[in-house]
Amino acid sequence: MRLQNIAWLSLALALSGCVSFGLAGEDDPRAIVYYVMEDAGRETPAGTPSPRILLAADTSAGAFYDTDGMAFSSNAGTRGYYQFARWSERAGKRFTDLLLARLEREQIFASVAQSGSNVRGDWLLTTDILELYHDAAQQPGVVKMELRAEVSDLKTRALLARKTFSQSIAVSSFDAAGAHKAFNQASTRTLDEVSDWLRELASKP
Repeated sequence: MRLQNIAWLSLALALSGCVSFGLAGEDDPRAIVYYVMEDAGRETPAGTPSPRILLAADTSAGAFYDTDGMAFSSNAGTRGYYQFARWSERAGKRFTDLLLARLEREQIFASVAQSGSNVRGDWLLTTDILELYHDAAQQPGVVKMELRAEVSDLKTRALLARKTFSQSIAVSSFDAAGAHKAFNQASTRTLDEVSDWLRELASKP
């Protein structure tokens, strides 16, 4: 029983950030580190954009993920937040920015704009973060990300397509820094897959 308690305490300390979240040169090793969700990007061949205008709605997320807290799970069916590591922006807001930037770079559509910007569009893209956490049940764990996307026709109000994208990325080190790298990889792969999906939809008559 004592060994189990020690193991549990080690897990809690690592996930809370007490072990390695201090910045180099700081006097307080427990200083909060703010991590930025990033898109590593990719090279794509030039193509002919669809003549349609795509509007992208803000990415939504459940109440637990719609914060600056970086989530983890130490047991199935449970969630918690890192104590000394946070997102620089709410996950939904940051993913919206990354998605718009990615779609503009890849030029899948004639134009891409955020919904509510007074731009008249042909299609509407809505996205919802269903899961975004570090599964640390087994060290060092994996980052899991699940995103649901829907495309609807703004003229007919018809749902054109719906798809759920799921990622499971191995964490390189058992701390927030390692989880952050995996979160970025999960975000990048999700953006890759969403872009490919939209390109396929846009290519259809």
